[in-house]
Amino acid sequence: MTSSTAQIGVTGLAVMGSNLARNFARNGFTVAVHNRTTAKTTALVEEFGHEGSFVAAGSAKEFVDALERPRRLIIMVKAGEPTDAVIREFAPLLEPGDVIIDGGNAHFEDTRRREKELREQGLHFVGVGISGGEEGALLGPSIMPGGSEESWASLGPMLEKISAKAADGTPCTSHVGPDGAGHFVKMVHNGIEYADMQLIAEAYHLLREVAGYSPAKIAETFRAWNRGRLDSYLIEITAEVLAHTDAATGRPFVDVVADAAEQKGTGRWTVQIALDLGVPVSGIAEAVFARAVSGHGELRTAARGLAGPQAEPLSAEAADAFAAQVEQALYASKIVSYTQGFHQIQAGSEEYGWSVDPGAVASLWRGGCIIRAAFLDRIRAAYDARPELPSLLADAGFADEIGAAQHDWREVLVAAVRQGIPVPAFAASLAYYDALRSERLPAALTQGQRDFFGAHTYRRTDREGSYHTLWSGDRSEVRTD
Repeated sequence: MTSSTAQIGVTGLAVMGSNLARNFARNGFTVAVHNRTTAKTTALVEEFGHEGSFVAAGSAKEFVDALERPRRLIIMVKAGEPTDAVIREFAPLLEPGDVIIDGGNAHFEDTRRREKELREQGLHFVGVGISGGEEGALLGPSIMPGGSEESWASLGPMLEKISAKAADGTPCTSHVGPDGAGHFVKMVHNGIEYADMQLIAEAYHLLREVAGYSPAKIAETFRAWNRGRLDSYLIEITAEVLAHTDAATGRPFVDVVADAAEQKGTGRWTVQIALDLGVPVSGIAEAVFARAVSGHGELRTAARGLAGPQAEPLSAEAADAFAAQVEQALYASKIVSYTQGFHQIQAGSEEYGWSVDPGAVASLWRGGCIIRAAFLDRIRAAYDARPELPSLLADAGFADEIGAAQHDWREVLVAAVRQGIPVPAFAASLAYYDALRSERLPAALTQGQRDFFGAHTYRRTDREGSYHTLWSGDRSEVRTD
């Protein structure tokens, strides 16, 4: 019989699961490991057993028996039915108070369902968002756990130890909130990631086509930007990608990669749930749609002959001035993408009663995750100072910065339109900014149209109540509430 010596267990030993198990072992925990294919379990222990203490389990029962009470079992398999299948296999072997943790990219509604079902069996279920990829899983990811306070008390100290650490030494993990809160926050993280990547790609495209910079020159530009307010992981790796030369052809690596970006679904979920919540995440949405457009080769081929301007590179002096404007546009648009993401987190928290602390979320994104960036310290400070801050654009510091950038932001969009360069995320971000600052929006006309064709009613600016105009009659107005 396997002795109960492991503090944590990981089942599902693909790269993410293996690296997470190794991370726990490296940090002094005894880790039970299990996989449907026993050979993977054996290979992990044989190759990495020197890194720490592992207990190899050949069956589900051996795996559960190896775990100390309360048992903590991490599932690292594909989202959806595979996760449900593993839960069905292990739950009957567990006892009240034990904890099942899903470390995959599950839809938060699935997490809410599973948490409720397992709670009724006396088990804790924790949906954990993990960001940082394969390297982060091994060296320290950003970890976003949901679930009960009791499960956090049991699991939290372990997650704090294996997580990334911010520059001030703070662990990049904290209890996000009940049931699906952790996976919801991870979903929005990925939505912001989509927007961030698209904005950086648009900046690259503008520097390439309008400024006439080579990929190597753009890499130098991004490295310079990464030493300033745009300091972030994505800017850093973008410079590396752009500086890379393809060994087979000697051409810039970026020129031999097919221009069709793929996606796994979390960006789409962000937009779909934002629609359900009525939250405008237009910049994130355009980033998702940009990937979709890139993948429709047949549409792009059919449209190749459409009329439009040809980009004309600028002189060297003008190009450098334009690059400075692009930096302003990129920074302002990035602020908007984070603004939209945090708005969605706040709306989701209110809808589901999670009481998510946006400042704490900003804090745990400061290290390990894909969207880690220097200005997350300032986002955390803004929410710490005003927990009910309705929007990052309502923070005086960010408002001043985006106000100072908005002229150059507009000039960049003018140049893009004149030269036929698609910049959907830049444009959507500026439109969002302008919509929020506008005293009046054309929605008044939209509501009038809705009342005309569907008697949907409208509210007036000069008195309370809902009204309908008798459009097909004498066009008098009646109050409807």
